[in-house]
Amino acid sequence: MAKARESSVVSVGFIPKTPRSVEETGLNLGFLTDLALKVMYFEGYLSGYELAERMKLPYAGVVDQVLEFLKREKLCEVKGAGGFAEAAYQYAIADKGRLMAREALDRNHYAGPAPVTLETYTEAIHQQPLGQVAVHQRTMRQALAHLVINEETFSQLGPAVNSGRSIFLFGPPGNGKTAIAESIGRMVLGNAMYIPYAVEVDGQVIKVFDSVNHLLTEPPSSGRSVDPRWVYVRRPVIVTGGELTLEALDLVYDETNKYYEAPFQMKANGGMLLIDDFGRQQVRPRDLLNRWIVPLEKRVDYLTLHTGRKIEIPFDVLIVFSTNLAPKDLVDEAFLRRIRHKIEIRNPSFDEYREIFRRVCADRGVPYDDEGLRYLLQEYYIKPRRPLRACHPRDIVDQLTDIARYLNVTPVLSRDLIDRACRAYFVEL
Repeated sequence: MAKARESSVVSVGFIPKTPRSVEETGLNLGFLTDLALKVMYFEGYLSGYELAERMKLPYAGVVDQVLEFLKREKLCEVKGAGGFAEAAYQYAIADKGRLMAREALDRNHYAGPAPVTLETYTEAIHQQPLGQVAVHQRTMRQALAHLVINEETFSQLGPAVNSGRSIFLFGPPGNGKTAIAESIGRMVLGNAMYIPYAVEVDGQVIKVFDSVNHLLTEPPSSGRSVDPRWVYVRRPVIVTGGELTLEALDLVYDETNKYYEAPFQMKANGGMLLIDDFGRQQVRPRDLLNRWIVPLEKRVDYLTLHTGRKIEIPFDVLIVFSTNLAPKDLVDEAFLRRIRHKIEIRNPSFDEYREIFRRVCADRGVPYDDEGLRYLLQEYYIKPRRPLRACHPRDIVDQLTDIARYLNVTPVLSRDLIDRACRAYFVEL
């Protein structure tokens, strides 16, 4: 199926202000000194401008003060000049600084962009709420135009997305639950927001930005300088499936590098978290569902540092559970009550199946033929009493095309090619 077209990026109200001093970063000079030493330890020679770029902090008022401290304490040395400005001086770590860098590395190996404080992160999420993304019928029709969805299901999806809370998609496999959720995420939630590279809590670092799950986009022109510790990304759409464990929903501590990776729901803040194939995870469904009860009700989540301290983070996530299993086999009434919208994605009707088949043929360059489709439906659905699935047209046409290519004939909806494709595709269970 074709991908939904991406919507234009809509600016949000929150714009992180560039810090003009060490105090305005929210971080103390000791933390910034350790970070600068680790960067210099790994990089070797760096100009003031380059160090500022690595730390994602302005040179004037912040990095220049860090370097002044390092020089005063004989932790770094000026090794040359790449220009007349002081920021162009080349710096190298001194022996005393190398010793301090090793001590800092014993605490953690993080040497990336300077983090923001947990309080600043929390405020940023609250100022860029998912609830400000209004969904209307026209937007939904654009997002789902490449899919064939009956009006009853369509009318349920819009209000569910507008709630910004939770959706339970259930029904037989192959009918587009995942495709619907991902299409909504990419188009309906297609505007953008600021997220930090990392968050600092009691000297500990939690990495938030993930180049796999966060898609960078051009920030709006505001006429204001933006804190470089933040990146402008499309609201995230994160998909996790059978690999999901309870441990992955808490802070993931890297024993080697001694800093944390944010869990899925923290990376998905302001966007969507799709739990695909729910019920197929290694952990029991009820245990996994119990993990979500407090966040779904209170809109906050609690994560645990390896020291045992619990921290509170915002939970502004549209969480979507998608399953092929019967809801009664997975959840109890108490949990279903906490999920606002329960939507069944049913098998397509014959008319819907025909429309899907016609679109697939057009996309694959196979001439559509009503007679061929009637033969397919009669022989491989009506006679064996096989249920229709929305994925079958795509798969059958692809099978037919592969066979035609092998036989060196034109792919058409002939009885012979349909028979060959269906015998290869359908397996009686």
